[in-house]
Amino acid sequence: MTASISDHLLAWYDTHARVLPWRLPPGSALPEDPAWPYRVWLSEVMLQQTTVAAVKPYFAKFTETWPTVEALAAAREEEVMAAWAGLGYYSRARNLLKCAREVAERGGFPSTEPELRRLPGLGDYTAAAIAAIAFGRHAVVVDANVERVVARLFDIDEPLPGARKAIRAAAGTITPEHRAGDFAQAMMDLGAQVCAARNPRCLMCPLREDCRARAAGEPERLPVKPVKKAVPARRGTAFWITRRDGEEVWLVTRPPGGMLGGMRALPDDGWSAQANGSGEAPLPGQWHDLGAVRHGFTHASLTLEVRAIETGFTPPGEGQWWPVESIEEAGLATLFAKAARLAIAAD
Repeated sequence: MTASISDHLLAWYDTHARVLPWRLPPGSALPEDPAWPYRVWLSEVMLQQTTVAAVKPYFAKFTETWPTVEALAAAREEEVMAAWAGLGYYSRARNLLKCAREVAERGGFPSTEPELRRLPGLGDYTAAAIAAIAFGRHAVVVDANVERVVARLFDIDEPLPGARKAIRAAAGTITPEHRAGDFAQAMMDLGAQVCAARNPRCLMCPLREDCRARAAGEPERLPVKPVKKAVPARRGTAFWITRRDGEEVWLVTRPPGGMLGGMRALPDDGWSAQANGSGEAPLPGQWHDLGAVRHGFTHASLTLEVRAIETGFTPPGEGQWWPVESIEEAGLATLFAKAARLAIAAD
């Protein structure tokens, strides 16, 4: 069964592999260029909980601005955070810079899973993916797409997350010693293009004859997911503070820890995933209510009121005046970019 599955899948991948900017064509020899593992690592970090379509422009921007891990390691944190703005899960960007600096200091990426797992921000999946794709190591690579394919292939009906141990073990039985990176990417592509969460295209699947869930007639029910818990609803306020007839707006940098840490933002009233904001404005004066924007986080949903004031004073605390006409270049986190668009539209 193992040889059949890996051979069939790799043959399918040779013809149907997605063309992606961080990927080699199927069957390619690994390049000796030290920038290759950097590109693999960068793409895998960006792809965590993010779609391929969303990652492509960010990957292009990062590799153009910082073409090597050494170049990224030398970047200022605020530059990296601004370039990451809009991609979400901002702890990834902070760990990205920490990891780049550690890799640059040691003279390059390690090539084994255990060593890769010691780097900041690299868990089991990312370490395995880099080991396989960048270095050709035999590694069991299991992301959400692979998880779905394997659960269906072996008819693993234990609910997640408990099923993950069995899924990983089953994935290990079909992972070949040769073409490790191609096999990992073939599994990802199969899950993304054919073995979809809804309406899987079983007739197009190269593994259909081996798929136990298909034989049972209900592949779409797998993997069994836990019931989603309702997230708490929070409220907060963002402050649009302008001067010089609205030509400049006051921006701050959020503290390194906590939600959206290290990102450039509008001042706010201290809301968090655990508590509502105080509503207290940073300056006295006649404030104008502009409406609200809504945003979903992993652990909370937020309704953010936006209030505006024109002032001749500099607000307390650290920050900077930023030209409103170039606000898109400020690298605001998505939530605050929404608030800024609302404020500009209301002007």
